[in-house]
Amino acid sequence: MIVDRRSDKDMAKDINKDKFDEATKLKLQIFGDSFIEWLPVFLHDRYTTAVHIFDFFAGSGTDPDGNLGSPLILLNKAKGENKHYCSNAKTKITFLFNEGMVRKSNQLQENTYRFIEQCKRENNCETCVYQHQILNDNFQELFNDISLRHIFQDKKIAKFVLLDQYGFKQINDDIFKQLISFPKTDFIFFISSSFVRRFKEHPHTKKYIDTTKINFEDENPNKIHRTIANYFRSLIPEKQEYYLHHFSIKKGSNYYGLIFGSNHTLGMEKFLKVCWKYDTFSGEANYNIDNNHEEGTLFFQEDHSVKKDELTKEIREKILSGEITNNKIGLKYTLNKGCLPQVFTNVVKELEKKGLIKRTGTLNYRSTNIHKVPQYFITRLSNDK
Repeated sequence: MIVDRRSDKDMAKDINKDKFDEATKLKLQIFGDSFIEWLPVFLHDRYTTAVHIFDFFAGSGTDPDGNLGSPLILLNKAKGENKHYCSNAKTKITFLFNEGMVRKSNQLQENTYRFIEQCKRENNCETCVYQHQILNDNFQELFNDISLRHIFQDKKIAKFVLLDQYGFKQINDDIFKQLISFPKTDFIFFISSSFVRRFKEHPHTKKYIDTTKINFEDENPNKIHRTIANYFRSLIPEKQEYYLHHFSIKKGSNYYGLIFGSNHTLGMEKFLKVCWKYDTFSGEANYNIDNNHEEGTLFFQEDHSVKKDELTKEIREKILSGEITNNKIGLKYTLNKGCLPQVFTNVVKELEKKGLIKRTGTLNYRSTNIHKVPQYFITRLSNDK
């Protein structure tokens, strides 16, 4: 029997008691797609001794209709198509699922057991190669547990962290700063951005987020999650190379969202790939956040959007002014602006075709796995823009 360590007052809202709505399903799809982009990187990485996957607010594992929640989605994705991942993994992989509500934690135990047993039967496996642990702990205490701290600080262990909190109070400034300090760690956390805006003056909100540093008045409500993401982005030390992106989810009149963090360009590339799959205009919302001309309207242009067009212009100006002097700078700049690196490469091709720039070094037009892309330098040839 699992012992509940929290009082009734601390209990979170039970979001698994009702059937998952479309917004929740989208969130879970992004979780799963991001994980399956992340996992293969470390399965045969000689610099990685182990892989740990954390779901700190795991829920009960399913909704009443049997739709998989985040912990079972992670287990299912880790199997791979035709057992490709679990049957070929050379690295030890461990899942840790934590759920603070005792009833839901008990349900998660049962649902996880049934899921694994069914998976073994369907795939003719005697045992599951993955290890898993289910806990019923207070998140703050668990996150600061000394044994987990050793895992988080180990440079040879790859970590994928899901933080699907209810509301906004669990991922405060301190937790965020710790997350971005851990080596080989990618994370995604959920936050109720509309609630932060609505209760910005409440002492309870200010206890977790310094709302005095957020300008809520100058931003359209449909861009509130972008504003919240920029707040967390401002917490990253100036000299630290770190990548952050966000995805806004509208549900009714409220705006929620995900915030992703990685200290590696490849992690950012893979998360952006997922986001642009679900939003071909801006790569950051389940609605038309930038008021783009949609397909079927008079001014719609395929492969064009407000975000990409503005960034294209910005990159062009920075190249011609000498601010972007090589492809490494340009590719990373594009990532930091929330676009796939191909946007930068397209600008380079355009300027080169017009005779406005010259490239020297190892010439290439590569726009993926940019940490491995050979560097070349860019020189402006003409004053004519």
